[in-house]
Amino acid sequence: MTKHIIIAGVPRAGKSTVSQMIAKKFGYQHISMDSIIAGFEKTFPNVGIDTGADVDVKENVQSISAKIAPFLRAMMDSGEYDECDYGMVIDVFQLLPEDYRKHMDPSVCEIHYFITSDVTAEKRFELLKQYDTPKDYTYYKPEEENRRDCAEIVEISTYFKEQCEKWQLPYYETAQNREKVLGEFIKQLKNE
Repeated sequence: MTKHIIIAGVPRAGKSTVSQMIAKKFGYQHISMDSIIAGFEKTFPNVGIDTGADVDVKENVQSISAKIAPFLRAMMDSGEYDECDYGMVIDVFQLLPEDYRKHMDPSVCEIHYFITSDVTAEKRFELLKQYDTPKDYTYYKPEEENRRDCAEIVEISTYFKEQCEKWQLPYYETAQNREKVLGEFIKQLKNE
C-alpha cells in the first residue's frame, strides 16, 4: 500500500464506508473531501466551486476536479505525514481520472473508484433507500430530488467508468453485492 490512498467515485457507492474501514484496519488518517469542498464553497466563493451549480452535472464535476486535484497534491506534498508509518485515506466525489494522472504521484498515492453504473436510475434510487440512514444527507432530501440525483449518479458513474478504462485506473461496481465488493477490496489491500 502506498503512503496515501484516494477513494473516489459517486455519492452513496461506499466511499466513506470503505475509507473508514481502511482508517480503522490500517491506521490511515481519514479525510472527507466533501467537508473540505463545502468549506471552500461557503468561505471562498471566488474559488468558483459550486456543487449545486445549475449546469450539466458532468461539466460541474470536471470544473471542481480541476480545482481539487492540485489542492490534494499540495496536501500530500505538505510533509505532514512524512515521519509517520501511515498517511491519509481521502474520500472524494469530484476527482476525475485525468486530473489524478495529471497531478498525483502514483508512487505516493494510489486511487480506487467506486461507482454504480450497472443499474437504471430507478434501481439506483431503490439502492439509495436500502442504505439510507439518518446519518446520510440523502435521508432528509425530498424523494423527487433523490430520484433526480440518482439519475445523475448513474450518468456520472458511467462517465467515471469510461474514464477509468481510458486512464487504466481501478474501479469497483457496488450497485450489486455492495458489502461483498467492499469486503473483497479490503482483503485485496491487505494482501498488497
